[in-house]
Amino acid sequence: MPTDKDGVMIILSSPSGAGKTTLVSLLSKLENFEVSISHTTRKPRPTEKPDKDYYFVSEDEFKRLIKNEEFLEYAKVFNNFYGTTRTPVIDKLNKGKNILFDIDWQGADQIKNKKLDYKLITFFILPPSKHVLFERLSNRDMKDKLIVEERMKQFSHDVLHWINYDYVVINENLEKCYSKILSLIQAEITNGYRDYDSNFIRSHVEKLTS
Repeated sequence: MPTDKDGVMIILSSPSGAGKTTLVSLLSKLENFEVSISHTTRKPRPTEKPDKDYYFVSEDEFKRLIKNEEFLEYAKVFNNFYGTTRTPVIDKLNKGKNILFDIDWQGADQIKNKKLDYKLITFFILPPSKHVLFERLSNRDMKDKLIVEERMKQFSHDVLHWINYDYVVINENLEKCYSKILSLIQAEITNGYRDYDSNFIRSHVEKLTS
């Protein structure tokens, strides 16, 4: 049974290119914070290490895990599967570790719907503008113009899910964005003051979607 000594689950989601993976990596350097490593069927990027960034598996192996109901959440994104297996997450939470999830809105919805007896804090990361997002995507290892265009189209759909998160944070400056997330996590854990302006967020989303 979960107790007060258990860790908390912290989900960071964002449209592709808004910076959630970098933010999760920064948070993971804190004491007692660990990243939940996802399984994926996509090929590793040049900088990624197997079993550290992801468990890279075949589609057949991924489907075997689905059949055995081993996933806490999984989704198909841009023709590849991504998923989080249940056992390692529960084990770490029971040992008092705070678990960070770098997942999309589909995965976040699935974890919420599991209604696990552990505290869950959800963040949605947004870019300061569509122009900045386009530049970030173009500067990544996505030299293919069609891939960038596909991500930009997907952004218009993904951004609509902001409403389902506890907090939305704008990643204009990485350091400030990181500090904001950290202060909100600490406020949630200690039941302290939450410095959060939902009206400002709502107007920012309206700008991004207009």
